Amino acid sequence: MASVPDMPLQGLYGDKILDHYRNPRLRTPLDNADVEVEEFNPFCGDRVVLQLSVDRQGLVADASARSEGCSIIQASASMLAQMTLGKSLEQVESVADRFRSMMQRKPVPGEDMGGLEDLLPLQVVRQFPVRIKCALLPWTALEIGIEDFRARNRR
Repeated sequence: MASVPDMPLQGLYGDKILDHYRNPRLRTPLDNADVEVEEFNPFCGDRVVLQLSVDRQGLVADASARSEGCSIIQASASMLAQMTLGKSLEQVESVADRFRSMMQRKPVPGEDMGGLEDLLPLQVVRQFPVRIKCALLPWTALEIGIEDFRARNRR
């Protein structure tokens, strides 16, 4: 289990969050998404719509994450969408588990960061506990969306 130290909000990590907030990636809606889910936090108004297209090999071929709310949810959704591309749903879930552990200050499963490298800037949110839910909302949507996708494809 790896421990992830806090990073300062200013500098590189703050800049990466602001970059994803100001220039969100993968926001174009997908016409034929295999995974599609919307999550909403009524307490703060954050909303995210996540879509994934899964190819015949079971890899995420395309992604879309559209969010409304604070800079944290928008950056987190953008980073999540980028992270999914080219990965299997199992790999995506593994990164999601590690990310959730990191954000909740739990030991990160595995010996290395296992796909968290590009997501490390979001750990600064841990300094503001009320904002952790903002960072995790897209990841909750991801987990629900994958679960629904699997349930539909078991039939």
